[in-house]
Order: sequence, then C-alpha cells, then structure tokens
Amino acid sequence: MKNIKLNISDNDFLKIFLIKDYSLLWFSSFTSMLSMQIRIIATGFILYDITGSGLSLGMLGIIQLFFQLPSILYGGVLADFFKRTTIITISQSFGTVVIFILFYLTFTESINEWHIYISTALLSINSTIGGPARSALTANLVPKKLLINAVAANTATMQIGSVAAPILFGLFTVSFGASYPLLIGSSAALISAISCIFIKNDNYIKNTNKMQPIKNIIEGFIYVKEHPILPGLYLLDIGVTVVSFYRQIMPLIADRLFKGGAAIISLLTAFNSIGAIAGSFLVVFFSKIKSKGLLVLGATFVYGILLIIFGLSTSLILGIIIITLLGATDAVGMTVRQAIVQLTSPDHLRGRAVSLHSVAAMTANNIGHFEIGITSELIGTRNTLILGGAISCVVVFLIWKLFKGVGSYKLEV
Repeated sequence: MKNIKLNISDNDFLKIFLIKDYSLLWFSSFTSMLSMQIRIIATGFILYDITGSGLSLGMLGIIQLFFQLPSILYGGVLADFFKRTTIITISQSFGTVVIFILFYLTFTESINEWHIYISTALLSINSTIGGPARSALTANLVPKKLLINAVAANTATMQIGSVAAPILFGLFTVSFGASYPLLIGSSAALISAISCIFIKNDNYIKNTNKMQPIKNIIEGFIYVKEHPILPGLYLLDIGVTVVSFYRQIMPLIADRLFKGGAAIISLLTAFNSIGAIAGSFLVVFFSKIKSKGLLVLGATFVYGILLIIFGLSTSLILGIIIITLLGATDAVGMTVRQAIVQLTSPDHLRGRAVSLHSVAAMTANNIGHFEIGITSELIGTRNTLILGGAISCVVVFLIWKLFKGVGSYKLEV
C-alpha cells in the first residue's frame, strides 16, 4: 500500500485529484457536461418527433448561437467580479429547474416546439454565463505547475461526457421513454450544483473595481489585443478551425472516401472521440516541456499534415488510424491553448480572457460549418480536406512568424 501511495503522489496527473476542491470542480464539470449533452440530444429528438422537420432542428442551432455569443462576454465579466463557485452553483441550479420542467412537460405529453425553443434560449444563456467562471476557477484551485494537467482532465471530461451522453440517452429512451433522459439531465445538473457548494478554498479575491458590463467587456478586448501571446493564439484557433472542420462533413467523408454509410460514420466518429480522449491525457506526457507555445504550434501543424493524409487516404483502416490521430492532436492543441490563456492572464481578467477565447472558438466553429459544406460541394470532399490541411499548416507558419510571443512562450514555475 505504501508503494501505491508513493506512485500516486509522484504522478503529476494524479496529484490534481488529491486536491479535494479541484476534484469537486472536476466532478461538477463532468455532471454538467453530461447534463448538457443529454439535454441537447433529447430536445432534438423530441422536437423532431413533434414537427417532423429538419428546419426546426436547424432553428435550435440558430437560437443557441444567437443567445450564446453576447451572453458569454457578460459571463466573463461576472467571473471576474463575483465568487466563481457561486456563479456555477446558481447556473447549475437554474439548469436543474428548466430541464426538470422539460421532463414534466414531456412526461405529461403537453410539450410543444415553443417550450423547446424557449428552454434552448434560456439554457444557452445559462451555460455561457457559468462556463467562464468554471474555466477561470480551475487556475484558483491547482498550483501553476499542475494547471496544464487540470485543463487536460477538463478536456477529457468533455470528451467522455460527449461519448457517454448518447449511450445513456439511448438506454433510457428505449427502456423508459423519451422523457426520462431529461430527468437524468436534470439530476446531473443538480449534482453539479451541489458539488460546487462543497468547494471551500477557492482563493477568491474580491474585485474592488466597479462592475460596468460594457466598459468591462471593452477592457477585456483591450487586454487581449495588447497581450503578447493571446491574439496569435486566438487567430490560430480561428484560422485553422474555419478551414478544417471535418466533423461537419462526416457523412460525405464516409460516402465519398470510404464508400460507406451509417456504420462507417459511427466508426469514424467513435475513433475520433477515442483519439480526443487519448490526446487529452497525452498532454500529461508533454507537461515537462516548458516551450508550451511551440507545443501548440507543433501539434496544430501535425494536425494539418494529418488532414492532408486523411484526404488522400482510400483505405478504411488508414482512415481510422488518421482520424484517431486527428482527434488526439486536436485535443493536445486545444488543451495547451486553454492552459496558456489561463496561465498568462491575471485573476481579475481571467474570466474575460477565457470568454473571448470561447467567442473566437464558437465563431470559428459556426463559420467552419458553413465553409466546409460549401467547399466540399464546389471542389469535392477529398480536395476540401487536403486544402484545409494545407491552409492549416500555412496558418501555423504565419502565426509563428508574425506573433513571436506564441512560439517563444515558455512555462516558468
């Protein structure tokens, strides 16, 4: 037993789970992610059952984007001015109530499409207000030298939740009916809220400045603009994501590259998620590398090369290997980017820096959805992947040349 304890204490990744307050935040994040993913799948399923319209499902995405983009900026301000554990607890408690109402309406067969549209708007605002507080709080709970491992655990949590949610949705829908996944979602949100109540040592420092949301958001923009590293990181995220959002065209990839249907889509998606989970943990092995900026650029460059190879591949086995590695390199880049944002931002501005990073990522994702669909129709799926990979490599090179702070950033602890 003594040897086992020694091994755990010597392992930097496992050390973060020996910090009680971080473990509570991690568990809260996992149950929050599970709640959100189950709710998204369940409401889409119920809405389609009610309307039978693909357009109605598209409306959910539009509503989500419309309400998330402005509210996440306000969420960043709140995270810099109020106790972060309180923000998370309130947001998860609100989510508990809204999702339970959806469960009740579905269970009593009185739900309609407007209930789903309104709840999607409310929960989109709610999640983006709580999100920056959750991300910024991580840096308050773990030592600086362990932060990248904590962010890696958070990233893995997101991926595991994304895999577990559809499985739980399917099991409960088949066994008990379409309303019960929402009950699970509401319960998970409640557990998330309760977990945060027990976080005691959150190192909260009261911001003595007056909160003026518009002014504070502008301050956040100015801080990021003048930062030696963050503009390059955000542009890297946007530039690569816009041209390489291959997950959006997975049906086309399965059909046109590997001549398959739903089974191939499921296989490629599953291995991509496995790669992402593995990549999140792979970051731990890079934790001793001080040149975190070069690590981000290197992982993103390899991602671009892999996308080119993926576009050239005709063998399904090779395709599975490459899409697994794509998931892994994407997770490494994303995890280290998030860690750098938190490591290089002072506590009183960290919430806004995190929220602006989220705005950049969400904007890129939505533009990428549109761009890759159009491009694949114009030049073909295979050429779209090859072009996206090539442009990604060019973007990495330009960021390295034009934003010296990114490539030169080293973690000093």
